[in-house]
Amino acid sequence: MIPPIKRILYATDLSRNSVYAFYYAVDLAKRHGAEILILNVIEPIPGTTYGHFRDKLHHDQHEVSVEMIKNRLEKFCKKVQGRENLACGSLVTKILVQIGDPVEEILKAADREGCDLIVLGNHGKGFLAQTFLGSVSRSVLDRSKKPVFLIPLPSEETSVWDEI
Repeated sequence: MIPPIKRILYATDLSRNSVYAFYYAVDLAKRHGAEILILNVIEPIPGTTYGHFRDKLHHDQHEVSVEMIKNRLEKFCKKVQGRENLACGSLVTKILVQIGDPVEEILKAADREGCDLIVLGNHGKGFLAQTFLGSVSRSVLDRSKKPVFLIPLPSEETSVWDEI
């Protein structure tokens, strides 16, 4: 038997097209009566780069990320409500912004928050990029003990954000 889906972790890098994967998170949440937690991970700034300003930069970046997520969420939900009658604002119960390695933070947040499913976009940068540089989505898929729903994101040239 498939376990119920009650909490969905939607991980976003805040790219223009990452909102495309959010469509899927909203649809899944509506179908399963689940709530959505949004996670954005900020990669740490090396300590030697900015010295004592590093903590202030992390704090400022954290605030900007939370504000950006809230603004995009509001615009997205208005558009989706008008187009598909999906009230998505009430589905989002928490916005998390963490500093660290994206893969580690996604996996930790899914466990810590008791999520049943992880939804994230896959930029699909090609074979060589994945082979030599690795991929956040691929690493999460390989290491997660929870189901992972990967959404291939459209290229920037065909941005879905322009529609929102």
